[in-house]
This record gives sequence, structure tokens and C-alpha cells, in this order.
Amino acid sequence: MGADARARGLQAVAALKRGDTDSALALIAAGADVNVRDDRLDSVLLYAGANGYDDVVRAALAAGGDLAVTNRYGGIAVIPASERGHVSTVALLIEAGANLDHVNNLGWTALIEAIVLSDGGPAHQRIVELLLDGGADPALADGDGVTPRELAASRGYDEIVALLDAHL
Repeated sequence: MGADARARGLQAVAALKRGDTDSALALIAAGADVNVRDDRLDSVLLYAGANGYDDVVRAALAAGGDLAVTNRYGGIAVIPASERGHVSTVALLIEAGANLDHVNNLGWTALIEAIVLSDGGPAHQRIVELLLDGGADPALADGDGVTPRELAASRGYDEIVALLDAHL
């Protein structure tokens, strides 16, 4: 992709950061490079995924969005989407083929972030279920060797423990 596509990609990321999904979608339609990353290492797909902008996620994927592009934490889009409780976004990214066992710089996967950085409520329970049904490894421990089940149990997330037990 050329300089124009790169510039449009950076403009699309900037638009998303302003909450302007319409402009981001127009830029994608005009040929924005959806994989270019800004100075904070955000791409269109990464930022849209982290913020639950499903229409932009769909457009970015259709425009060749790379599910393996990482953010400043070494995470792919499904990780912050899982942490932030964006159920429909997580489902889209799973359907698109996101690597559900990708480990970020903190030593965490999407499954671990859906436990550690959540309240354990219904949205995160559903995300854990989607991740497990999508093939996430329920035994893949964090960087300290603590398993998702241990993390959920230590927080009193009984529903998530039950989901994990059903997949172990």
C-alpha cells in the first residue's frame, strides 16, 4: 500500500479515537491501510476491537485487517475486547480466526484478561464461554504459572470456574 493508504489509515485511527466511526468507515472504504499503526501502536482493527466498534471491525477485516497485528502491550484485538466486555466484538474476532491463545507482554491471553481485568459478571462469563467454545486453551497459565481456573477461583467467580471446569 502506498503513502495515501497509510495516511488514510492513520486518519482512520485518529477518527476512532475521537469516536467518529463514520469517518473511519469512509476512510476504510476509500482504501485506508487498516494495518498501519500510529505512535501508540494502535491500528484500525486494534482500536475498533478494544472499543467494541463492531461495524469498523467488520470493515477492517473485509479490508484485510491482520488479526496478528499487536498493540503496545503485545496483544491482538481479541485481548482488549475480552477484557472490556465487548461480547459481540469477541464473537466477530473469533469467527474471523483470531489466535485465542496469543500471549501478550504481560503473559496474559484473552481468556486470562477476561478474568483478571473484569468483574466476573454476565458479559465476561459469556466471553469466557465464547473463548472456550472457540478453542482457547483453558489450562494455559499466565506468566507466573497461575491457571485461568485458579485466577477465577481466587476472585470468587464461581460461574467462570464452572465454565472452565467444563472445558478442562
